[in-house]
Order: sequence, then C-alpha cells, then structure tokens
Amino acid sequence: MKKKKLITLAVLGIVLFSSCTNGNTNQPESAKAVSADSAQVSGVACQVTISDIRFTKSINNAASLISVDENNKVTFTTGEKTDYFADPDNKLSNRTAPVLLSEVDNTKPFTLTAKVTPEFTETGLYNAGVLYIYVHDNFWQKLCFEQDERGKHRVVSVRTIGTSDDNNHDIVEQPFVYMKISSDTRTIASYYSLDNQNWQMVRLYQNNYPAKIWMGISTQCPKDKGSSSTFEELHLVQKSVADFRLGV
Repeated sequence: MKKKKLITLAVLGIVLFSSCTNGNTNQPESAKAVSADSAQVSGVACQVTISDIRFTKSINNAASLISVDENNKVTFTTGEKTDYFADPDNKLSNRTAPVLLSEVDNTKPFTLTAKVTPEFTETGLYNAGVLYIYVHDNFWQKLCFEQDERGKHRVVSVRTIGTSDDNNHDIVEQPFVYMKISSDTRTIASYYSLDNQNWQMVRLYQNNYPAKIWMGISTQCPKDKGSSSTFEELHLVQKSVADFRLGV
C-alpha cells in the first residue's frame, strides 16, 4: 500500500510540473496556435530596391505592378476586387491584393514610414494604400488610408491572427497621410500624421511575431475595377520611436 501511494504522488508531481511549464509563455494562446500554422508567405522571390529598402518577396505579382521614378516615388497599381482580409464569417475573405515585402530582423528595433496617397473615386469603396507587417497568410497586420462606406477617407488598422479584426479610426480631410509602424522588439505601434511632424497613435500591442518577419507596401481595390496608390518618402530603419504614445 505504501509503495502504491509513493507511485501516485510521483505521477501527480509530474502532472503538476508539466502544467506549470506548459503555461510559462509570453505569447497569447491565439498567437501561439497561429505561429505554428504551416501557412507560409504565398509570394515569389523578387529583387526590387526603393530608396533604402530591398524588397525580396512579391505576393500576387506585386513586383510587376509598381513603377519607381528618379525621386523614389512609387506608383503601385492593382486590378479589380483585390483585398487582403480574413473575414470572421468568411463572407468577405479575399487574399488577392498585391503586396511587396522586405525581410526584417524582428529581434532588433525597426520603423517603416511612408507618405501614402491612394486613388480615391466615387465608386472606390475600401480603396486604400497600405503598410504591412507579415509573417504568413494567417498572421499579419496592415495599416491603411482607406475610403469608407460614406465616401470619407479614414485610417484603418487590421490585425489578423487566423481571422481579421477591422478597426476604423479617424477621418482625414486631405488626399494623403504619413503612416508609420514601429517596434522596439517588445511593443509594436502604428501611427498616422497629416504633416510628418505630429503623430496620432492608432494601434499598440505586444510584439509576439517571430524573429524573421516581413514589412511591406500594398494597394487594394476590393469593390471597383482597379486603382493605384503612390508611396513617397519610403524608409525602413533599424530604430524605434522613442515615445510610443507620441510616435516620435
């Protein structure tokens, strides 16, 4: 009987130890599950250099849809009904938007910035110029300057962990905005500015992405027959903002 009690206590100790060690993680359960997903970047290799950024991955033929002038102004064109969104009920899911990506070491700080001017038209519902953080098809975030259902122009952030959320922010009464995504390796935040001086934070969360990620640009046209966006002053640097609330 004494031997049986000792065996039972040993088994119980193993179970308790296993429970404690399995729970020791900084990542949310949803992020852990998706990080282990077998989905990969769905694009192909490319070689595109814009300003100081070397883009090496092209999703949905993105590399063939851009033109760059002598001032590093990028015109990015897309066809009809292109979007990148994983709808919670799958009615609006669409992964056809072109995305141009640059590999980033996520163990170091980084900041991606650009002046973004989408092509807004009367029928261009959800037309947008977009900045991306991308891991694979089911794990990414985009920051958009987008046309809404009432024809207004707004800043939108979408984070996808399996399925996408849809967070709509301020209405902007001018044709362009400056946008920024920054990380100090622990925190990621997204911002917009009207003048490249005063920044408004639109999203902040824990950086639970893996060591290798992709940063990029895109243009989308979910409802119309095609559109374009321009990207100017495009930069990707290995430092973060100093103040995550102010974005500077």
